[in-house]
Amino acid sequence: MRNVREATIGQYCRAAVLTCASLLLVLGMGAGFALAQDLPAGEEKKQEAPAEEVQKPANPEKQEPAAPAKKDVPLEEAKLEETDEVVVSATKTRQPVSHVTSAIEVITGEQMQRRNLKTVAEALRLATGMMVFSTGGQGTSTEVKIRGSNSQGVLVMIDGAIVNSATTGSYDFAFLTTDNIERVEILRGNQSMMYGADAMGGVINITTKRGRGSLSTGGFLEYGSYNSLRGGGNVSLEKGPFDFSATLTHWDIDSISAINYRRGASELDGLQNWQGSARLGLNLPTKGRLEFDFRWLNSDVKFDGFSPTTGNPADVLGAGSHSNQFVYSGNYFQPLTKWWSSRITAARATEHLTTDPGTFFRDIFTGETGLPFQFLSDLRTYSNRIEWQNNFQIAEPLSVIAGYQFREQIGNSTGDFSDKRVASNAVFGEAQLNLWDRVFGTAGVRQDEYNVFGSATTYRLTGGYLHKETGTKLRASYATGFRAPTINELFFPGFGDPNLRPEKSQGGDVGFDQTLFDKRITLSANYFWTKYRDQILTVFDPPAVCPPGTLFGACPANFGSTSAKGVEASLKANILRDLPWAKSLDVQGQFTYTATENFSTPEHNRLPRWPLQQYAAIISYQPIDPLRVNLEFRFVGQRFNDTSNTQSLPSFDVWNLSSTYNINKWLQGYLRVDNLFDNHYEEVLYFGTPGQSVFGGIRVNVNLS
Repeated sequence: MRNVREATIGQYCRAAVLTCASLLLVLGMGAGFALAQDLPAGEEKKQEAPAEEVQKPANPEKQEPAAPAKKDVPLEEAKLEETDEVVVSATKTRQPVSHVTSAIEVITGEQMQRRNLKTVAEALRLATGMMVFSTGGQGTSTEVKIRGSNSQGVLVMIDGAIVNSATTGSYDFAFLTTDNIERVEILRGNQSMMYGADAMGGVINITTKRGRGSLSTGGFLEYGSYNSLRGGGNVSLEKGPFDFSATLTHWDIDSISAINYRRGASELDGLQNWQGSARLGLNLPTKGRLEFDFRWLNSDVKFDGFSPTTGNPADVLGAGSHSNQFVYSGNYFQPLTKWWSSRITAARATEHLTTDPGTFFRDIFTGETGLPFQFLSDLRTYSNRIEWQNNFQIAEPLSVIAGYQFREQIGNSTGDFSDKRVASNAVFGEAQLNLWDRVFGTAGVRQDEYNVFGSATTYRLTGGYLHKETGTKLRASYATGFRAPTINELFFPGFGDPNLRPEKSQGGDVGFDQTLFDKRITLSANYFWTKYRDQILTVFDPPAVCPPGTLFGACPANFGSTSAKGVEASLKANILRDLPWAKSLDVQGQFTYTATENFSTPEHNRLPRWPLQQYAAIISYQPIDPLRVNLEFRFVGQRFNDTSNTQSLPSFDVWNLSSTYNINKWLQGYLRVDNLFDNHYEEVLYFGTPGQSVFGGIRVNVNLS
């Protein structure tokens, strides 16, 4: 009865919230039409852009507009078109997006807040060329793949620190919230020439917000479905040469059963998450810049698993993990001459992860009960990175980047192994060509030397042509990549093989970008292909390939060979601006077709969990100044859960609705409805996804100056 009563109350609350949202939308449109009646025919009301529409400066070195480009101006100080978005990840230097010859996408912190997103994974789910899946509700394992790669082939960086796990090789996005994030840059395709190992599918580069303006403070409080309670506070300041921002947030949610409750699982697998972050910056003489960044994630999450006797999915009582993560980084940029600038980055990411296998399981197929497999773990990992990059402006059309990187990963597992280490020293260089702001090209090479398997050489070539008169840009790239074996694959007792070789890849893309109507519409399309070889797979033939001492009847081996090719297309359009009944109407959409092939299987099967088709759209409508409404749509096509392609997962679509209303200049109310139509689907076979969920809250921001 308690569950029925709570469900009824939840339905009433959802209905009330949706009714209020509908009233706000109707009132907003009515007010817009009323304003239209008051204005003379043909006259448009002029106003300043709302604060949330203002694009934050992307320059991490300075905030004032850059000086006009000259032959002797340092590379990172060259003039950028004010109407162009600026990106850093493609070449590790600031470039207007119209000059970039790689496939890149940017998601800003303002966009994520406008849509009331709680996690970065929610934003990535709607990005081009990506596949994001979770094994349950909030806080459960969340992996991200790009262009047919596995999750170990996507390099993730936060403020210059590499956060991929030293033991598993991938980054779990389950706990990373959107709080205090300035922007997320997604670079698709082989990027090992610039970033080293683990960047075969691409790079996701995440940046913490910089303090701006006079002293201000704020906070938010949110409540919603599954007893979700979130809250936090922030402070921001820019004074003289100093700037500072900091945020502390907490999220507590009962969530759902990790194994699909529609299949009979009943235990709620909840999440408790603390997160803090800070950035301290100092502008130095002669346009230098010093920054220190810090991020802390502390999470407790429950999960389910499988029966130790039958291998069937099982509802597991008490199984969970505790993760405590720290990310530290320091960044120093300094122009040394008019043609030479230098940057030094030192970063460290640590994690202490403990898991509890639980005390009781129930097989959801057979009803069998018993004690789960008792594998307790206590794991500590450390990832260190030091990089020295030098930028040289050789002549007006030619610049050169040269750098050195030290990367180290260390793992300790109580009772299994201690101080296992994978480390590398690398040198890299890239030439960048810019002729008349129309013809662009890059050519680079990198050499990595590892302590465990030797060396790896990678290179990358790109080219592009921008026809300014029509806003048309053609671009192409070809590159190689590699992934280093993880500590688990090399050293885990009874399983690892210290003689593993790195995975390798090669691939390219050809694409175009087209702007129309004074850059109010941007169309992009790419054809891409990638081949992966020497992939590390778990094989079950110990006498033939596994080293002596193998205990589990299996070991990792360089047996895999796969490929991916496909088409990516995207649209961004500012449809309406500053009309009486529509202050803004924006549309964004993407389509991705990915054909994968696994040469390790006799039938050349498709890769697990990769659909042929997926697409998404976001519509953002602002009828009046205070009100904004967003509608999101995501479609994921049919896919297989296993390598043998026997476990088929049907296609699904999900709709989300969100809105914000500025009550006054310092107070905002907001609402988000996930899975608007309560669709039933699984991203991963047997694991559940939340049904219709409603979250509402308020944000406060106060200027204290």
